Amino acid sequence: MTSRPWAKVSNFQKFREKLVVKALLVCASISILTTLGIIFILMEESVQFFSHISLFEFFGSTEWAPLFEPRSFGVLPLISGTMLIAFGALIFALPIGLGIAIYTSQYAQGWWQKILKPVLEILAGIPSVVYGYFAITQITPLLQALFDDVEVFNAASASIVIAIMVLPTIASICDDSLRAVPKTVKDGAYALGARKSEVIISIVVPSALSGILASFILAFSRAIGETMAVTLAAGGTPNMTLNPFEGVQAMTAYIAQVSLGDVAHGSLEYQSIFAVGLVLFLMTLAMNLLSQFIVKRYARKYE
Repeated sequence: MTSRPWAKVSNFQKFREKLVVKALLVCASISILTTLGIIFILMEESVQFFSHISLFEFFGSTEWAPLFEPRSFGVLPLISGTMLIAFGALIFALPIGLGIAIYTSQYAQGWWQKILKPVLEILAGIPSVVYGYFAITQITPLLQALFDDVEVFNAASASIVIAIMVLPTIASICDDSLRAVPKTVKDGAYALGARKSEVIISIVVPSALSGILASFILAFSRAIGETMAVTLAAGGTPNMTLNPFEGVQAMTAYIAQVSLGDVAHGSLEYQSIFAVGLVLFLMTLAMNLLSQFIVKRYARKYE
């Protein structure tokens, strides 16, 4: 039996292959160049801002009033408001998201399993401005009925809608991580007499821990980067407080406020949004790097 000779590749086919590779390279380069362009613009305007405002005043002062006299540029109230909303959102979203993932991956069967996850992912497609109005018209009145001294714009209302928004991220990634645990690992536990709940808690969840932690960090990054829902629900008052029923201003809300066009281009107030944006960018970058580190450090490999 003679072996079949390899088909001869024409010059046109070689040219077409190279053209496809070049086109894919251009597509990949666009994302890198876009990121570098954003970093350059943030750094260029931020350097001009910090030539007038010292880092000590920016990170040391607890007063943020760049649009009023006397002006002050202490970013801590904005960071505090952002963290209060983000951590509040995770308190609601983490247990619910993980519980949904455990149910969809380990318990749900038949048509319920087929519709539950797609329905949950619909939440990710709802515009954030809708969540903002939902917080003002539904969640805030409910909080005011349950608790005293709840302001119209408050951090708790923003945290709840952000929790709803990040639920699909947490549930989807956790679901994929839990499903990735090999069946042989679970069968080994069943062979030793463990119940299903014991297998899930003691075997499946710890085995998928890297993916679960990564989903938490990605959800946190989404929470601190959300703009419209936070602006509508939490208000625009830079307030350094731990009371979730008071109004606060997040970093993204301040950027949206100043970007409306009332501030002169090139002024110190205008440059302040780039300084705040640079801090926000570094925070989300740190969260994403931490997420990748956790995935690589704690990922379990199965043969």
